[in-house]
Amino acid sequence: MDQTAAVDMARQGVEVGLTVLLPILATSLFIGVLVSVFQALTQVQEMTLTFVPKLAGVALVLTLLGNWMLTTVVAFMQHAFMRIGELGHA
Repeated sequence: MDQTAAVDMARQGVEVGLTVLLPILATSLFIGVLVSVFQALTQVQEMTLTFVPKLAGVALVLTLLGNWMLTTVVAFMQHAFMRIGELGHA
């Protein structure tokens, strides 16, 4: 495996990882900001108040987008294994 192929596979892996994780991270961030604004307005400073809404939001995103996430990761891994196999025969 030459250096450009290794760098290309690493780049693709990072892209796929970020693409798959972005909906989960964005949901968690958005819910965290909403809960923080609510806590600031009501002056309720309960640490466990942020956990349940984030957990529910992430569970909803995983339910809605889980199939797409799994398909994306599996497609990348199949592509990676094919490239490894091709390099082994060269």
